[in-house]
Amino acid sequence: MVEHDLNRIFHALSDPTRRAILDRLAAGEATISHLSQPFPLSFAAVSKHLGVLEHAGLVMREKRGRERVCRINPAALEDAHTWLEFHEHFWTSRLEALDALVGASPDNLDE
Repeated sequence: MVEHDLNRIFHALSDPTRRAILDRLAAGEATISHLSQPFPLSFAAVSKHLGVLEHAGLVMREKRGRERVCRINPAALEDAHTWLEFHEHFWTSRLEALDALVGASPDNLDE
């Protein structure tokens, strides 16, 4: 995973509207007009949010007749998950080591 790809993914995920769009797409593919219904945004604004998600690789759009159908791309989410999981394990082990050091008796610190 290239760092600029992760930057795009996390930038896309930083917006609550885009996260809500992903939540809706997790249930299955949908047209842009269907995705825009629950939001107090114009069709164009939702389309721009989808553009950011698509640029990050999180969403794929496919033209079917006159409509554009969107679906989630789980591979991009897996890349972000892998990065987060690595850092979670790294920091958890560091904090556990610090906790053990803080909890150690003063007599054992020289060992």
